[in-house]
Amino acid sequence: MAEGKVQSSRCTNCGSTEFIKDYEHGELVCERCGYVAEEHILDRSAEWRAFDEEEREKRDRAGAPLSLMIHDGGLSTQVGRALSQPKSSKLDQEQVDRMARWQDRVRVSNSSDRNLSHALNVIMKVGDSLNLPRTILESSSLIYRKALRSKLVKGRSIHGVVAASIYISCKQFGMARTLEEVASACAIAKKEAGRSYRYVAWELSVLTPPTSPEFYVTRFSEQLELPRSVEIFALKLLKMAVDLKLTSGRGPTGLAAAVTYVASLLAGEHKTQREIAEVAKVTEVTIRNRYKELLERIEITTPI
Repeated sequence: MAEGKVQSSRCTNCGSTEFIKDYEHGELVCERCGYVAEEHILDRSAEWRAFDEEEREKRDRAGAPLSLMIHDGGLSTQVGRALSQPKSSKLDQEQVDRMARWQDRVRVSNSSDRNLSHALNVIMKVGDSLNLPRTILESSSLIYRKALRSKLVKGRSIHGVVAASIYISCKQFGMARTLEEVASACAIAKKEAGRSYRYVAWELSVLTPPTSPEFYVTRFSEQLELPRSVEIFALKLLKMAVDLKLTSGRGPTGLAAAVTYVASLLAGEHKTQREIAEVAKVTEVTIRNRYKELLERIEITTPI
């Protein structure tokens, strides 16, 4: 007997709220007194069983979920270009390719769809380049769709608005990616990416909280191959700087680079300012300025 315990309305016989679905007889039965509350219920579960994820994917017939990373949400069909027709079929590879091309043209019918399709392809490529999670890419796709709907893309490059969408998503989710990195991945200048970011964020009224320097400290430590103890000490220095309000008006990357430099000095790792500046994408002057501010307000004795 295929059964499943459910919570439903009260039993008219004993007042219980616990019922059992008996799919074999199509009945909803009260667990306490056995009263049949409902007949001819439908079993909406799958008629097959799967014992692992691979078997479940093979037997599942629901299809892929909707995705904002596909311009039509993934609802349209696609013609496979690889010829896998039975021997009785008269189609050759050239005909299959021709059908696939026409299907692509039908799916992307107007200029707005073409713009969105191209932009989403760029978002996926940039996501692979920056190693961004799917959550960030879905959010970036949603922001670009809003910008396209609000006609913010008109007169601007697709890559610029894509860079703005990705950078906004990274800031919203606290992902440590600088504007320079996003602009480089989109093959545009940092200045253009900055203009597009400010324009899109203002027009869409998007709140973009500043990225915490903690994310950059962890990232810089990994790229510089510093021990975990150095990273922990750098985070402690950063907390002291926050308590002393040394972070006000300071860029998170420069501050994170400075505390990483101080921590590496005290741990004897001997990382130069140039090495850290190259990883943090800031100048050595920025690191020295933040470093001096830390020494003035925090009692630190650095080895010579």
